[in-house]
Amino acid sequence: MSLDALLGFTQALALTMSVAFLVYVGVIVVPYLRRRQAPSGDPAGFDWHFLLPCLDEAAVIGGTVRYLRATFPAARVWVVDDDSADGTAEVVRALAEADPAVRLVRRRAPSARTGKGDALNAGYRALRAWLAGRGDLDAGRVVVVVVDADGRPAANCLEVCAAPGLFGSPEVGAVQVDVRMVNTGVRQEGVPRWRRAFGAGLVRMQDLEFRTAIAAIQLSRGVTGTISLGGNGQFTRLSALDSVAGPAGPWRGSLLEDFELGVHLLTAGWRTAFTTGTHVRQEGLYSLRRFLAQRTRWGQGTMQCARYLRRVWDSPHLSTLGAAELTYYLAQPWMQLLGTLVYPIPLLLLAHQAVLAPGAVWAWFTGGAWLLFAVYGVFGLVPFVLWGPVYRARCEPGTGFWRSLGYGFGYGLYIYTFYLTSWRAAARLASGRDGWTKTRRNTEPPGAGR
Repeated sequence: MSLDALLGFTQALALTMSVAFLVYVGVIVVPYLRRRQAPSGDPAGFDWHFLLPCLDEAAVIGGTVRYLRATFPAARVWVVDDDSADGTAEVVRALAEADPAVRLVRRRAPSARTGKGDALNAGYRALRAWLAGRGDLDAGRVVVVVVDADGRPAANCLEVCAAPGLFGSPEVGAVQVDVRMVNTGVRQEGVPRWRRAFGAGLVRMQDLEFRTAIAAIQLSRGVTGTISLGGNGQFTRLSALDSVAGPAGPWRGSLLEDFELGVHLLTAGWRTAFTTGTHVRQEGLYSLRRFLAQRTRWGQGTMQCARYLRRVWDSPHLSTLGAAELTYYLAQPWMQLLGTLVYPIPLLLLAHQAVLAPGAVWAWFTGGAWLLFAVYGVFGLVPFVLWGPVYRARCEPGTGFWRSLGYGFGYGLYIYTFYLTSWRAAARLASGRDGWTKTRRNTEPPGAGR
């Protein structure tokens, strides 16, 4: 194949991929902008249990447990200590001694620190045993709420999730709530000015991502019947967990255990739901290194879940459209790998030609080829930049238009980190490295939580 032919082919392929993605973004942004407030329900009709997996969370777990008990006094709190070395268990034990609605579940080495899914399974088994001991178990009325150790569910969480279209509907097995960053607009202390500015921007991008793009994707999945679950603010009916539980419990060994659970629920016939009517707040990451480590783990978990493709397509409970949507999601990290190969080729070939024949390339460029590159750039940027003004319109109305446009361009740069994390995830997958390491909090020193 000649260089001209290769240049034309890669340009056409890159443009096709960009246009397809732009159309996809246009399709999902419309229902997001048109969403309406859903009605609430009566949480008294359900038995609520918060489940918090913890590894070295002594700095935050006490405040979280106290917040949950004060905000949701009718609910119980189950804290799973995954063999922490910082006194997490002691903090929770002191709270449990003063409050019978707080329960501590301890895991010990060598069985501990084997992944978040295993910790959640330990909590599930303890809850199941406690409920069985009461003798009045109605698993359809019991809701398990997975929350991070620093998570802050909104005060209206239970009312919203008890709504007729959510847990008020018996076929709904799980509900995922919106996620927001608790430290948006809060700058780090004790670091250079440039790091404060960069960290604040990174947290803002995480908030924008969850509250706009991810929320829009979830709302669009309501059409395909494939709403997925997240690791924070995940509400699941106990009867649904029971129906997909294996010998150890309902969570499996993937690094993306939340999405994996959702696949099992969907293929078992349960309906999953998503709501922006309430939310959970979590800590956004200031550190690029910690952010990349987190997203590498998520990317590798998505790659691991490709093993469920046959299960998805064979399931009688998923439509063809739903199976196609899940396939598209599972293909994302692989498409990002392809994108890093396809997108740069036209520019590299053009640079090569410019070195060999600069006059000819300039004549070609000024003769109309610049328009192709302009279109190429527009289709590559617009799907990301538009989320800045959308974020302003639906989430942060006090933000000025030009600042929101800056957020959009920042989000475009932010998304490019996923190309790097996809390669890191692929390298880890190829080398057989699948160990789970929790994302360290902003205040944790290096090496904590391993």
